[in-house]
Amino acid sequence: MKSYKMSWRNLWRNKRRTLITVGSVFFAVFFALIMRSLQLGTYDHMFRNVIESYTGYLQIQHEDFWDNKIIDNAFSYTPALEETVLSDKNVSAAVPRFESFALASSGALTKGVLVMGIDPEKETLLSNVKGKLVKFKLNEENIESLKKSDIPEKYRENLDLYKGKSFVSSSSMMIEMGISVKDSASIMPVLRELSYFKNGYFKMGENSALIGDKMAAFLKVGLGDTLVLIGQGYHGTTAAGKFRIAGIVKIPAPDLDNKIVYLPVDISREFYNAPGMLTSLVLSIRKNDDSEIIRMIAALGPKIEPPLRVLGWREMNELMINQMDADSKSGMIMILILYMVIAFGIFGTVLMMTAERRREFGVLVAVGMQKTKLATVVAIEMFYIGLLGIASGIAAALPVIFYGYSHPIRFTGEMASMYEDYGMEPVMPFLPVDWYFLWQSAVVAIIVLIAVIYPVRKISKIQIVNSLKA
Repeated sequence: MKSYKMSWRNLWRNKRRTLITVGSVFFAVFFALIMRSLQLGTYDHMFRNVIESYTGYLQIQHEDFWDNKIIDNAFSYTPALEETVLSDKNVSAAVPRFESFALASSGALTKGVLVMGIDPEKETLLSNVKGKLVKFKLNEENIESLKKSDIPEKYRENLDLYKGKSFVSSSSMMIEMGISVKDSASIMPVLRELSYFKNGYFKMGENSALIGDKMAAFLKVGLGDTLVLIGQGYHGTTAAGKFRIAGIVKIPAPDLDNKIVYLPVDISREFYNAPGMLTSLVLSIRKNDDSEIIRMIAALGPKIEPPLRVLGWREMNELMINQMDADSKSGMIMILILYMVIAFGIFGTVLMMTAERRREFGVLVAVGMQKTKLATVVAIEMFYIGLLGIASGIAAALPVIFYGYSHPIRFTGEMASMYEDYGMEPVMPFLPVDWYFLWQSAVVAIIVLIAVIYPVRKISKIQIVNSLKA
């Protein structure tokens, strides 16, 4: 009989032993994938929040601007520069920005803010400011109205926890408030009606501003109120102006949401006395993988005349990357500990299996089966066990990961406040299928292959008489 057929039949001669061994591999793969998916998904979410809300993946700037963000390090935006940038096949648009700092004031309240001059239409290709406009807001008035409505008691009791919360969509409101799909049909229409926030936007040439939701709460301003900005303009001139608040946006990065003011780029340049100037030209790109970004930096760099240069997102977010790398290493240590526990578990089941079959091995060798043949059969058995465990672990982890990706873990209450204090959105999503699936499965497979060494060595040194007495 073929060795692989014999191995397969041997597995099911003792189903309990086989299932115990397969189970140890299954849990190893399952927990390793879940832990790594959650860790990498959280990192990816943080990166994307910052990149897509602020820096973008590629920018063209004056060579001194990133280290010294003053308006004097702005540059002239010419048609020739735009043509050079758009010549790259991966660039879909060049998005102009004029960025500086100012003091924002409303009444007696004052706050240092980041002023971002943007093109209202082109910016939708990059950070999509328009898509971040607040659509629903739970204030004291509409919470009282909701308490008097006919929504279920369990949701009515928790409404005060969400006082002052803003949402950019009904789906985000539903997820953050923990409203189940079963209850959504009866609750969401009432919530949407009573918490609807009539927001606005601006266009080029309008003397209007959009401000972050947290900043609006700090300054105690709303739509139609006046925001006063005072700063330093180009070449030391004074920048001062009054702007009507046209809309309120909610930025996923809480630290940015707490200090952002958007102006139309032409109004921003006029405010800072820098006509025709930009502080950065952000590239909207079709493919944003690292290899493509490296290629673009190498291709565009020689075409851009000094003192301009091309910056990638890694260079612009170096501090955040270092923090994430340090955290990732601590996560890897936890996974390494998990692997050690897994390895001892797998080895323990293999040890038990070998001890239980010692007499069986002795009988097979006594009736003439070669030790190499027996060792091959046992090794193939372990291969099957590893394959079954890894395949079942992946199959069980996939639904959990896909569900966690589409329904990320959202924290509320004190935990949410703690996350926001660290400048992070209180969300932990899972990362969908990626290379980490292969690596986690490969590590567990290597552990199984190492475990095979023990029964193979035992078979090669088997003493028939001692084995028959076992």
